[in-house]
Amino acid sequence: MSDFQVINILDMIESVGEDGVKSILSEFSCQKNPEIENFVKNSAVDFAKKKMSITYLVVDTTETVRAIFTLTHKAIELTNVNLSSTMRKRIQRHSKLDEGTDSFNVSAFLIAQFGKNDTYSTEENISGDALMDFTFEVLTAVQHDIGGGLVYLECEDREKLLNFYSSEPNQFFKFGERYSEEDNIKYIQLFRCI
Repeated sequence: MSDFQVINILDMIESVGEDGVKSILSEFSCQKNPEIENFVKNSAVDFAKKKMSITYLVVDTTETVRAIFTLTHKAIELTNVNLSSTMRKRIQRHSKLDEGTDSFNVSAFLIAQFGKNDTYSTEENISGDALMDFTFEVLTAVQHDIGGGLVYLECEDREKLLNFYSSEPNQFFKFGERYSEEDNIKYIQLFRCI
């Protein structure tokens, strides 16, 4: 991981200017998930300037963007039904159970985008686990500064993605699902405690 560095997009805008960042991001390719590529190329800068979400660029020693992750915060509702007693106790550190709905309403950190530049082969690019480690380094620092303790994300209902997020190093748990009316895709909602 020492060959890679994480840069907040706002810091890069300050360093090379908005047009410079847009030019750098225009080289980002993510054919496996065109939504991520579209966000990086067309929305990441504007979302950061408006403080709606902040994209972090994982760059190599030549300052080429190899991967990105985008963070923000969002309220989520976790139903109490399928939670283990251990998980329930961890969530209660950050939220109170609404007995009327038997659920927790929690302000969570949202990993809104998470993807690698597929211009590079698997061997020469950052691994998914390393990218997640970088993501949690940033989240742990934010947690230290402002509090919080739950991380949330959504992914398409694909076995490979679900296996990655629920694997031992990543430890995300399913808590819900939703369907996008726009593109008729089923998304699985996952969370993890920090």
